[in-house]
Amino acid sequence: MIEYHPLKPFLPANTKVLFLGSFPPPKKRWCMDFFYPNFINDHWRIEGAIWFDDKNHFVDLECKCFKMNEIIAFLNEKGIALYDTASAVNRLKDNASDAFLEIVERTDINALLKQIPQCRAIATTGEKATIEVCNYFNISEIPSPNDQILLRENLKLYRLPSSSRAYPLSFDKKVEAYRKMFEEIF
Repeated sequence: MIEYHPLKPFLPANTKVLFLGSFPPPKKRWCMDFFYPNFINDHWRIEGAIWFDDKNHFVDLECKCFKMNEIIAFLNEKGIALYDTASAVNRLKDNASDAFLEIVERTDINALLKQIPQCRAIATTGEKATIEVCNYFNISEIPSPNDQILLRENLKLYRLPSSSRAYPLSFDKKVEAYRKMFEEIF
């Protein structure tokens, strides 16, 4: 069964970096109607640790959810865009694993970039997203984790570690990788 992306691209006018994951987890795992919605995913904790020195800055511990309105205001202020490399998928198992996602429809990345002309970087948050971006731009060399490559003039690809807790890297090492990328861009 084909599953279409449930969210519209989030593209602030002042975007400097576009985060591209693969595809959202099943809706039953969401704690908010926005990107990186799974409460056990550490994306918003990583952002909180980097920008506010507080991994729980965007976390509502009592409700076990993320503070979506604060996240959106922060992203608009900083110029951070979000979407995914797939617009439609077949989910081969009822989970969030990229290993069980079959991409049916790729995202038109150039169409996204046309809407955010100040964007100078794409940050992928996992191997599948990285491979999809490289395929889209006809790049045969897939960057190693925590590495970067030039996709075209004025546009770099940063391969970041997945913010999923299933990815075998410590939280602090993930923060370090994301922080390095942000320091180069901002």
